[in-house]
Amino acid sequence: MKTPALKRRHLLAAAGGAAVAAAGLARPAIAAMKTFRVGVLGVMSGPDAAWGLHNKYCAIATANMYNEAGGFPIGDDKYGIDVVAMDDQLDPKIAVAAAEKLTQEDGLRYVIGPNVDTTALSIKPVMERNKAIYIPYAFNKTLYTPPAENAILGMIASYEAGPIIYKYLMQTKGIKTIAFLAANQPDPLNQQQAGVAAAEKLGLDVLVKDATYQASATDFFPIVSPIVKKKPDLIVFSGVAPATAPLLIKSARELGYQGLLSTETAQDIKILNEGAGKYAEGFISVGGASTPEIRSAYMEDFVKAYTKAAGQWDDEAGTKVYALEMILHTIAKAGPQAIGDSSVYKAAIGSFAMPNPFLKSASTLRYVGDAYFGQKRQIGVPMVVNEVKDGSFETLFVGSVA
Repeated sequence: MKTPALKRRHLLAAAGGAAVAAAGLARPAIAAMKTFRVGVLGVMSGPDAAWGLHNKYCAIATANMYNEAGGFPIGDDKYGIDVVAMDDQLDPKIAVAAAEKLTQEDGLRYVIGPNVDTTALSIKPVMERNKAIYIPYAFNKTLYTPPAENAILGMIASYEAGPIIYKYLMQTKGIKTIAFLAANQPDPLNQQQAGVAAAEKLGLDVLVKDATYQASATDFFPIVSPIVKKKPDLIVFSGVAPATAPLLIKSARELGYQGLLSTETAQDIKILNEGAGKYAEGFISVGGASTPEIRSAYMEDFVKAYTKAAGQWDDEAGTKVYALEMILHTIAKAGPQAIGDSSVYKAAIGSFAMPNPFLKSASTLRYVGDAYFGQKRQIGVPMVVNEVKDGSFETLFVGSVA
């Protein structure tokens, strides 16, 4: 169903401000080159803005690095990279209008994002109709399971990370009981249900399965207090947004909770330190190639480029750094035809492999997902699990998914 023209223009006006700003950062060095345009679509305003902004600045940083080096080689030519970013404001209607503009009006065939199930699912028909590849950071399996084939999961899903984290904490910390708390929204609720199922399968005693809070909540003491009274060994904040995590952490600690706190979503150390301070110590979350002890020299260069583009380094960017690199290198493997033809790109997914440029240790980047989706529709990023130590993220362990 097409969005009425007037309403659609209104939605695009709400989403379009970021497009001009983002593209302008990557363009100056590419005027004399052929250009490859890539979209970024995600939440870039409001309390969840960090998720989409990290996608945006990761793409801009990668584009700037290649543009300043003379372009990215595809076939016999080098291409300048032009990033076009749009804010969906976490609104499915705005996401649909922006996706239509990027893929239909602008003709882009590759888009990074969106960030949650509701917006990723809303644009699925648009992306499939316009034969565009997109890399959501959303965990709904129908996005990646046949007959769907245009979405590629950009990170480790909560239902993949959860069992590995819980098992690790059972073995190293001796946890036996667990509780779950989630925002009353589709994504966090789905992650909560997946976490409960994983915990029960591992033999953990789940003391709290369905505790929720409203996304607009600011006072978490009455929400967290009943959970703390049950004294679980681990409280999991399912799908928690970066702006909310420190409020939950602080509430739990001020209520006297002494156990472990974790989440399967990526977080930002600056936000944690500003919002929770000393109470963030020991908090466990999924990270990326961001902690200094595992960074390669190339990752260090990326951190500098990201800081220049965004004004500061954001640790969650370590989970978002992979998307544009994988798009570019897969197109390079598939050949120049893949720039405008996503079917050529998809044909190259099965055999694609490249050295991971972001980690010190030798490892291979490839597409995975057979075990969960029945096809390779996930970037095989390493599962880096971080713990807050003395106000910084330290790598707790590094795992992987098949």
